[in-house]
Amino acid sequence: MDLEVRHLRVICAVAEAGSLTRAAASLRMTQPGLSAQLRRIEAVLGGPIFDRGQTGAVPTALGELVLTRARAILPGIDGLLADTARAARCGTAPGRVRLGSVGAPLLADLIVAVRELIPGSEVTTRCQYSPSPLLDDLAAGRLEAAVLGDNPGQELPPREGVALRPVVTEPVFALLPSTHPLAAREETSLSELMEEDWAMPRPDSDRTREYWASVFSLMDRQPYTPFEAEGRQLIEIVRAGLAISLCQATFIEVPGVAVRPLSGNPLWYRHVLAWRRDGPLAPHGDDIARRVGKGYLATCAASPAYARWCERHPNALRLPE
Repeated sequence: MDLEVRHLRVICAVAEAGSLTRAAASLRMTQPGLSAQLRRIEAVLGGPIFDRGQTGAVPTALGELVLTRARAILPGIDGLLADTARAARCGTAPGRVRLGSVGAPLLADLIVAVRELIPGSEVTTRCQYSPSPLLDDLAAGRLEAAVLGDNPGQELPPREGVALRPVVTEPVFALLPSTHPLAAREETSLSELMEEDWAMPRPDSDRTREYWASVFSLMDRQPYTPFEAEGRQLIEIVRAGLAISLCQATFIEVPGVAVRPLSGNPLWYRHVLAWRRDGPLAPHGDDIARRVGKGYLATCAASPAYARWCERHPNALRLPE
């Protein structure tokens, strides 16, 4: 893991709050999630930054050094971001619409909707694994709109000047090697999957791992996870029969892997559209959400396992009207 600006903000937040519990609340994180992130930051910096005890979190000698540097660095970075955001807004050509997206099935429909509602617009895109940097870019004026996502209990925090519009909440499915015995079933259980080796995204990329762990803890189990991977690499590990994983319900099966629902639907993922309230898409927000919602239904139909799940749960999905 490389040290990032957001890690410096975490360190300063803990120091200002005086405890991990209060800092987690201010950062809209869980206390275990913040503790895990702080341990990773300390591993990068080479030692404990805080002495953590019943009286709270007190900076160590190393922590005081880090805090001194962080407090000197962050104002300059904030000023740079504000200046570049203003410059980007002033220099953006009329009709240019910059879009961002996490790994979700809504981006193409968003592009089509923007081109139809704003004819002649120049649309550009960029993608991130985590929604956090995209939300930062929206708030700073570096994007006009984005496809984001979150999990129950970990909803995206509101940001000034940014509208957040949920599109749909879908179940999380199992991703299995096509030769796995459980792939022969219509659905599988999370408890059965606990017996397998797992491949998962890195815990620092977004809060997906934290959410999964919170659900696993209700079973008093945590899966054995020898493989950390994302995207194509994760799929290849599963395809090779080395591990199982989880995926969005809209994931399209490729040769060698199988997508299956989890019995009882213990895990969920929410797709969210976001746009700047003062941007060119603001007057079209509701219309865009409806158009993207219709496109989502077409994506559901293209995923056989999800299409069958939708037939069995006809009232489960609520899309913008």
